[in-house]
Amino acid sequence: MKVAVLGATGRTGRPLVEELLRRGHEVTVLVRDPAKLGETAGRVRVVPGSSRDEVALTELVSGADAVVSALGPVGGDHTLHRDTAAALVPVMQRTGVARFVGVSGAGIDVPGDRKSPTARIISLLIQKLGGEVVQDKPAEHARWAASDREWTLVRPPRLKEGSPTGAVDHDAHRSARATWIDRADLAAFLVDCVEQDLYRRQAPLVAAAKA
Repeated sequence: MKVAVLGATGRTGRPLVEELLRRGHEVTVLVRDPAKLGETAGRVRVVPGSSRDEVALTELVSGADAVVSALGPVGGDHTLHRDTAAALVPVMQRTGVARFVGVSGAGIDVPGDRKSPTARIISLLIQKLGGEVVQDKPAEHARWAASDREWTLVRPPRLKEGSPTGAVDHDAHRSARATWIDRADLAAFLVDCVEQDLYRRQAPLVAAAKA
């Protein structure tokens, strides 16, 4: 499968690219600074540019079977995700690419959610205390939901660094018991969503699977 990746040099993007390559996919990445890819640069097709740039995005996604985004918050950039969605949706429409899988956040709410009391409190605190950057994720979700693309926005809780466990709890609306997930497990789940066509036009909640 040909997969286009955004956010390839980030802390979730790196294990995402490695997982895609490990599973035998053909990977193209969009990065501002190709030097940050290190040795990975020789194993992927590289498109320099910004996720807000429709020209660069067109080069990235043309011929792809799916687009996967591991973009995370960057400094004081409070509109990165909504701006990327606004640029990417029309590019995907023009190039005929239907499938998108991206990382959102457990703090946002979507219709039909059945979050636990603890998860509801955490979401409320994030929404009230998170500042301007917190509004970016709901705006991104609204943009994808209004589109005709086959999107999935995965909502993880707190992200940790660690070896993959291969055990992820996920549901379209029900929150898991765990309040964290390892980035490697999140990356593997993003690839699962692409390969198994999981959660089309939904925003599943994911977390580490607790015994």
